[in-house]
Amino acid sequence: MRNAKRMSSPDSISPAPTLEQALLDTLTRANGKTLSAPEIAHAVAHDGDWHALLMPIRRAAVSLAQAGRLVIYRKGKIADPNDFRGVYRLGLPRQD
Repeated sequence: MRNAKRMSSPDSISPAPTLEQALLDTLTRANGKTLSAPEIAHAVAHDGDWHALLMPIRRAAVSLAQAGRLVIYRKGKIADPNDFRGVYRLGLPRQD
C-alpha cells in the first residue's frame, strides 16, 4: 500500500455540531432571553459570513419548533412555525 494514509478510528473524530445543536446551545447561553436570527448567526458564524446562515437558521428553527424544542416569537407572541413571516425571535420553551 504505497502512499496510503492511515485512517483514524471513528472514536477519535469529533463531529462538528449541527446547526440545530448550535442554535440550541446559543439559546441556552442566552439564559432565557429570546434572540433574533442575526444574533444567532453572529454567534454561530466562525468565519464572519453570518448572512449566509439566516435561511438555514430559519429552517432549523421551524424544524425545532415543530419538535417542541424551541419557540418562535413574532411581535412578542408565539408564532405558528408553519406560517409566520417577517422579523421573528427564538427562545427555549419555558419551564414554568
